[in-house]
Amino acid sequence: MTRSPLPLPAWLHWLETCPSTNTWSIAHLAKLQHGDVVFTPRQTAGRGQHGRSWYSPEGVLTASFVLEVPVAQLPVISLGAGLAVIYAVEDSLPALQGVLQLKWPNDVLLEGRKLAGILCEASAHGNMSRVVVGIGLNRQVEFEQAELNERTIGQAISLHHVSPVVPEPLLLLERLRHYLLQTAGLLQSASNDPLGSAQLNALLPALRSRDALLGQPITVELNGGCIAGEAAGISDLGHLLLQLPNGEVRSFVSGHILWQQRGGRSSY
Repeated sequence: MTRSPLPLPAWLHWLETCPSTNTWSIAHLAKLQHGDVVFTPRQTAGRGQHGRSWYSPEGVLTASFVLEVPVAQLPVISLGAGLAVIYAVEDSLPALQGVLQLKWPNDVLLEGRKLAGILCEASAHGNMSRVVVGIGLNRQVEFEQAELNERTIGQAISLHHVSPVVPEPLLLLERLRHYLLQTAGLLQSASNDPLGSAQLNALLPALRSRDALLGQPITVELNGGCIAGEAAGISDLGHLLLQLPNGEVRSFVSGHILWQQRGGRSSY
């Protein structure tokens, strides 16, 4: 491991380059602590949801965060991590307050385009799980210069496209860690609630107010095929609600979302 020339906080593990911060974190999980962060300025083989590649050209902030989360709350950790990304960016760039949205279950959107992706991988031990939350945030990416076209990366956007000043990586990492630790604490409190409140009461209002899919015609892509309908919000358990053409509402724990944003561009 090559360290940054700058003094680093004890929680930060700096890798000059690595194939994937998530892969490295999982391989070294026994030596990592709750709240540790693994960061590299040059990720060469990033991984996304459903086995897809995560392209990480220069300017993408790539990092993995180690959290301890109750096993019962694992289905919603991606949504909580999405909120953490939103809050971290808003802290750093106040002009973006109220602009960022969540695309269930693991993307952060800016102007309807993908700003960040999240990949959570867990290892359970009893009632608790250690989760590696991988975040790829387009901080200052020149997509054309990196020879990445829309077919390769989808409709992505970078912070420098909307702000003349871009936060430094260390500031973003500190803010991301701060909000992820808050999220983990809330999830732990929910599981310890004697009333059995696994409904994410503390997170749901914010999740629902940022829901980019609500009211949009979407298709949920599953292993067994595709189901089309209109997104009907996020359930009390953090599941996607889909209203079918016949009026029936179905709940989904996972799935790949295809959608055509009304009045705008396609997003995947």
